[in-house]
Amino acid sequence: RAIGRLSQSNATVMITGESGSGKELVARAVHRHSPRADKPFIAINTAAIPRDLLESELFGHERGAFTGAATQRRGRFEQAEGGTLFLDEVADLPLAMQVKLLRAIQEKKVRKVGATVEEEVDVRIVSATHRNLEQMIIEQSFREDLYYRLNVFPIETPSLRERADDIPLLLQELLNRHGGEHKAWLRFTQRAMESLMQHRWPGNVRELSNLVERLLILFPNRIVDVKDLPVKYRYGSDVWQETGPVNEQAERDALIDVLSEPFEQPEEPMADPFSQVLPEEGLNLKDLLAELEIGMIRPALEMQDG
Repeated sequence: RAIGRLSQSNATVMITGESGSGKELVARAVHRHSPRADKPFIAINTAAIPRDLLESELFGHERGAFTGAATQRRGRFEQAEGGTLFLDEVADLPLAMQVKLLRAIQEKKVRKVGATVEEEVDVRIVSATHRNLEQMIIEQSFREDLYYRLNVFPIETPSLRERADDIPLLLQELLNRHGGEHKAWLRFTQRAMESLMQHRWPGNVRELSNLVERLLILFPNRIVDVKDLPVKYRYGSDVWQETGPVNEQAERDALIDVLSEPFEQPEEPMADPFSQVLPEEGLNLKDLLAELEIGMIRPALEMQDG
């Protein structure tokens, strides 16, 4: 609903939320539903750019502006002309760069490093952070005037543990996304799904996505039960309960056990139709395979309550 209200506006947007909760996904949706959808969406993670190169990355530079600047370079503002510029982890901007960013937003002009004139830009700013900017203002590590320029329309992305009911839908989306890449499919039993919905997900949707990709590699074209999940994702009265940080070696050992025994025997052992001596008159292979199949389906149905 918030994205829908923003669709026809040029207001700056501030997206807050924990790491991995989908802030860039929200930013792309804001752009996709806006009149700027046919123009560029340019994203930059300000925390990943060295401080001495950040100004050049944002505003561009002229040839010879500094050592190594062999050619003129367009900055991210110029690349996003007419579209949307997404500033991820904006809280990590140094104070000196915050002043220059504020001026660029206010004046809608940028000056390349080494240039003598400013150039007009038409860019919508969407920013994101997982940090508390209001606290940073109190600590004088983030400018209050820039905060109010960026925070015209705030959107908060909830953590995954706050919306556990979304996990089945998210799993289906992630399986569709990663299944084609790995050329495999997965299905989750009800017990496995309920176990995943009890996890705290400190890494949010990014952690869920990583788990789905791992399971596609370990159990391609399989039905995944709670016992197949990594140890720290198992919950319930009859499985291991999470009591604290998981020992990584224990989890690796558990994965090795899964790989060495990919098919677990049912609780009630089945008679092995291949253990008997082959009679002289032979066996009906079709009937033998049907008997084996029935012996596997019945305990599976009982385990899933029909």
